[in-house]
Amino acid sequence: MAKPGVFDGLKVLDAASFIAAPAAATVMADFGADVIKIEPPGEGDAYRNISFQPGMPVGDTNYCWTVDDRNKRSLALDLKHPAARQVVHDLVAGADVFITNYPPPVRRRLGISFDQLSHINERLIYASLSAYGEHGDEANKPGFDSTAWWARSGLMDLVRPEAQSLPARSVPGMGDHPTALALYGAIVTALFHRERTGKGAYVGTSLMANGVWANACFIQAGLDGARFVSRPPRTQALNALSNHYRCRDDRWLILAVSVAQDAKLWPLFAETIGRPDLAANPLFEDRASRLENAGALVALLDEIFLLRDGEEWTRLLESKGFAVALVARPSEAPHDRQMHQNGVIVPLKGGGHTVSTPFWLAGMEKAAAAPAPKLGEHSDAILQERGITAEKIAELRARGVIA
Repeated sequence: MAKPGVFDGLKVLDAASFIAAPAAATVMADFGADVIKIEPPGEGDAYRNISFQPGMPVGDTNYCWTVDDRNKRSLALDLKHPAARQVVHDLVAGADVFITNYPPPVRRRLGISFDQLSHINERLIYASLSAYGEHGDEANKPGFDSTAWWARSGLMDLVRPEAQSLPARSVPGMGDHPTALALYGAIVTALFHRERTGKGAYVGTSLMANGVWANACFIQAGLDGARFVSRPPRTQALNALSNHYRCRDDRWLILAVSVAQDAKLWPLFAETIGRPDLAANPLFEDRASRLENAGALVALLDEIFLLRDGEEWTRLLESKGFAVALVARPSEAPHDRQMHQNGVIVPLKGGGHTVSTPFWLAGMEKAAAAPAPKLGEHSDAILQERGITAEKIAELRARGVIA
């Protein structure tokens, strides 16, 4: 018999769209919570279609929907319909957590703002996700992680290969998934507060706040009045042993040797790459000279790394204790033994695999990953659990309230 999950018996209402807010609910589902995904009839959450958009990996499965909405049940409910309000109230009365990312004016219009729901259930944790925060001039401004997390935080500007390069584009969910963990952390903090006080709470986070947190070192530099300098190109990196290099098979590897480790590891590195003579070369013989002549050292290492394939270099450097990694391609993850051995990638019921929640609790099992629900797949069952009769459900369906 499977062990109970951490959140077994916890009821979560996911009245959100796209990635960050729903993914916070997915974390809770992975640990046993009963998560009800509330979606509009017809198309459902627009995120259902993202896997099939131009520019996305081409395949036969709805992979984005799988990873961010697995282990949930779907209720197709038209929140714009006046009759939906009582259904929401019935659900909230028996819920522990309500998650949404609708803009504040839309929440009030739909009757799902914190003030409109908290009086129904004083133990409710109301979790809010916004793009730019819930106060100030931009509180109602729409945003995605590409705009509010990636661009607004300065990360988009900072990761250019060099100053003249175009700003780098983010990939779908890159900022959403870490933001989901922040929202999850807020929810769990509120649940702990509820254990102590018996009262629910209004918690939240924003994409902007999480982007700034991700870029906190540089943001703090700005706050402290530090002077920013242009990021040097790879070929002029100040630390040649903390850089990336192209290998014979056109794969790239990245080496990470800090300046503090440089003096100790330099002779070993020179020997490992088959050039022990470099350790005594006057241009590179000590830390100061290696920093001063870093451009020349990078150029030399560019030639050396082209002599072997990426995996060969990686194995060789790892065998000597260096922190090194082959720059992976997403298509390689299904075959990554370390990911499978550590539960980073887990089996999916019905076949295939999926990406798991990125943390674990010793002695606690996660729920087996089940496929994400079809739109409205569980509407009847969810409503019946709240005591709504079959006749009433049929009436709601006939009026277009549910589907």
